[in-house]
Amino acid sequence: MTEVVEERLALLPSHPVKAKRSWPMAGIALSMVFPLGLLLIWEAAAYAGLFNSRLLPPPSRVLATLSGLAASGELALHIWATTVRVALGFVFGALAATVIGAIVGYLATIRRLVDPTLQALRAIPSIAWVPLFILWFGIFETSKVVLIAVGVFFPVYLGVVGALLSVDRKIVEVGRIFRLSGFDLVRRILLPAVLPTFIISLRAGLGLGWMFVVAAEFMGASEGLGYLLVDGQQLGKPDQVMAAILVFAIVGKLTDSLLVAVTTPFLRWQDNFRREA
Repeated sequence: MTEVVEERLALLPSHPVKAKRSWPMAGIALSMVFPLGLLLIWEAAAYAGLFNSRLLPPPSRVLATLSGLAASGELALHIWATTVRVALGFVFGALAATVIGAIVGYLATIRRLVDPTLQALRAIPSIAWVPLFILWFGIFETSKVVLIAVGVFFPVYLGVVGALLSVDRKIVEVGRIFRLSGFDLVRRILLPAVLPTFIISLRAGLGLGWMFVVAAEFMGASEGLGYLLVDGQQLGKPDQVMAAILVFAIVGKLTDSLLVAVTTPFLRWQDNFRREA
């Protein structure tokens, strides 16, 4: 046995492997290559007349529209209104999903009682909730935030329940062998086991929150990026529609990056394989 161990140790490198240094700015620059390339191809195709630039305006015209909206102060107002709605809906929806998902995932009886109904509600399209929420909460901010919270709720709920049900039974049995209390079992075993999946479900919920805000802002909104979309469609301004879509993509990506940055410190204990280029 000793000889086998010595042979394997001899195969290890004599010098410690140095971790590759990551350059954040280099990663950001590399991530910009693909979208900028698409924009350049789009601009060149419009200039060459390969499609109707009246219906699909080139990036230069979209950027000019964004510049005009920014100069007038409208763009900041619309971004702020939409971001606040998404943030409130995300907080309420994620909190409710986390609590209910933890209870459903931890208690089998509650799961059999509640989960089938929630799975049925999950299949209801977002637009179907709009008239009901208008009747219940009116056309003001409450109905919009509730609709976004509904969109956030289901992916987070599924992530929490699925993560709890996928925890290795052997790990839980080890905790019970060491006579951990219920709270210690959750804190030291279940929480670390479900945390990676939970964070992914939060990102999915945030993404759906940005999708649901468009439907929410169809409900009589006078400001917001969804309103900017509808206004551009009604007035026949495809450049304004494309500008709103572009801002949705940028702000949605920024909020997702912020969520990743906030939650990354909680996963530093993981020793995962990451392929570095």
